[in-house]
Amino acid sequence: MSRMSHHVIVGAGPVGSATARLLVGQGEQVRLLTRSGGGPQQDGITRIAADATDADALARHAEGARALYCCAGPAYHRWSTEWPPIGAALVRAAEVTGAVLVTTGNLYAYGQVDGPMTEQLPLRPNSTKGEVRAKLWTDALAAHEAGRIRTAEVRGSDYLGAGTLSPFSALVLPKVLKGSKSSIPADLDAPHSWTYVGDVARMLVAVAAKESAWGRPWHVPTAAPMSVRALAIRAAELAEAPPAQVTRMPGFALRLAGFFNPAAREMLEVQYQLQRPFVLDSSAATATFGLEPTPADEALRETIRGLRTPSMR
Repeated sequence: MSRMSHHVIVGAGPVGSATARLLVGQGEQVRLLTRSGGGPQQDGITRIAADATDADALARHAEGARALYCCAGPAYHRWSTEWPPIGAALVRAAEVTGAVLVTTGNLYAYGQVDGPMTEQLPLRPNSTKGEVRAKLWTDALAAHEAGRIRTAEVRGSDYLGAGTLSPFSALVLPKVLKGSKSSIPADLDAPHSWTYVGDVARMLVAVAAKESAWGRPWHVPTAAPMSVRALAIRAAELAEAPPAQVTRMPGFALRLAGFFNPAAREMLEVQYQLQRPFVLDSSAATATFGLEPTPADEALRETIRGLRTPSMR
């Protein structure tokens, strides 16, 4: 393999793929690591089969790399077992190679808060998944502060974009496109932030390139919050579908689904995110990097196209 400077991305889901495409569009070389060796087939992207828990393998592929991006996404019900070894391997690979480690994060570690979430909030997780995410960051930050690695974390809310998975994209949007009734365990009118995956990619690349941005978390530039109901109504309009019919799923229905569906079971402990305002403040990123969020309509259109064309990534 070439010894020239390159970027290494772990994970080829919507965020990893978007980041790879963004980098090669800027003339960079990318090594995209997944268990299967999959991902976008595009000039400039070298797809590699690798185990993200294998620090030696990560270090080998990241030798000479400018940045190492964690865009991995273990199954929701396996966070507790799969994230810790991935996080440890990434820190070790960053230490061995000197590549800056930029991790894709979320808002779980803040726990339930009143008011918009900023990067200055303390980490007070109120869920097992939040505890997992908090430890990933605190471990990486400790290594950074000890001078062992250089790192930052980029945090977004529920995603919009082709191939993304969230309660809205799984439970509401497919039925909206079919003109049928949908149900979701949420306060339908609570303001909620939705982050576009293309903006996550832009933020990852911007943070990796700016030394003064390392050693802290950043929120992805995110459009003004919209309630589930408002998002469903707008999606129907953009898709030229019948008016959206969305109802609130009672709590017992989600608990019942949890007996049969691991993903539904895992949603129970983070219900607070859908039952009250869940708003991300991304003003720091816009002020520092000059990045404006992609308009919600554009993000919704891509999400809709992705559902209508499953092969779209």
